[in-house]
Amino acid sequence: MKRRKFVQSSLIGTSAIASGFAFPGTSDQAGDKEIIELREYELAFGGNQSILHNWLKEALIPALNKYGVSHVGVFSELGNFEPTKIHVLIPYPGITEYFKLPSQIAGDKDYLAASRNYHSLLPENRIFSRFNSRLMVAFDGLPTLNEGFRGSGLYELRTYEGYSEDAVRRKILMFNQVEFEIFRKNELNPVFFGEVIAGPDLPCLTYMVAFNDMADRNKKWERFGADPDWNRVKVLPEYANSVSKIIRKFLEPLPYSQV
Repeated sequence: MKRRKFVQSSLIGTSAIASGFAFPGTSDQAGDKEIIELREYELAFGGNQSILHNWLKEALIPALNKYGVSHVGVFSELGNFEPTKIHVLIPYPGITEYFKLPSQIAGDKDYLAASRNYHSLLPENRIFSRFNSRLMVAFDGLPTLNEGFRGSGLYELRTYEGYSEDAVRRKILMFNQVEFEIFRKNELNPVFFGEVIAGPDLPCLTYMVAFNDMADRNKKWERFGADPDWNRVKVLPEYANSVSKIIRKFLEPLPYSQV
């Protein structure tokens, strides 16, 4: 029994050190960094999407705002993909708020009244099949959501998978030490950068950048690829083999998105 507890404690400690994330009751290594949740709703074929959008717009987002989450992003995927997916970005001020908010919202009278249609749906009228959620700790170099690009026409969501936890750690180090500055110099507008601590495709990191449109996106990535600083640092041995797979998604903000 003692050995089992020791192994569990060791695993938790290793995860916390890798992410710079502190569990409740420990010293706050995360400092002022936000805890970012990214949900992906896979909509059911033939479902009434307006009920989901009304719930997000009239119930969930106002409740999150009420309890301290200032900017909630809601996006659809660019293009005609099936099944349709809706992405919801929720930046919590910290891990305490992440754990505390669900019970606060669940008991909020305004939220419950605005959620009546959503929560009274019968199984045969479901709106979504499932939704996935990934939980992230913001990077040191961008500790809070950058909402300054609200109104952008195109958002690119990127996930970098690593072959090991150390590979992802080194890529995060690369961003914090050198790559953020190269991003800014080439006007790759960062919305958030997060180390994924729970969710699919681990180990990985996920980030979002904002553009006017696809032409603007292509021009800026091309400029980034030709940047001499980028071409110098990308071959440094300390960052070698830090990314094994890149997954890209292009998103459009919905009219009621706060990002």
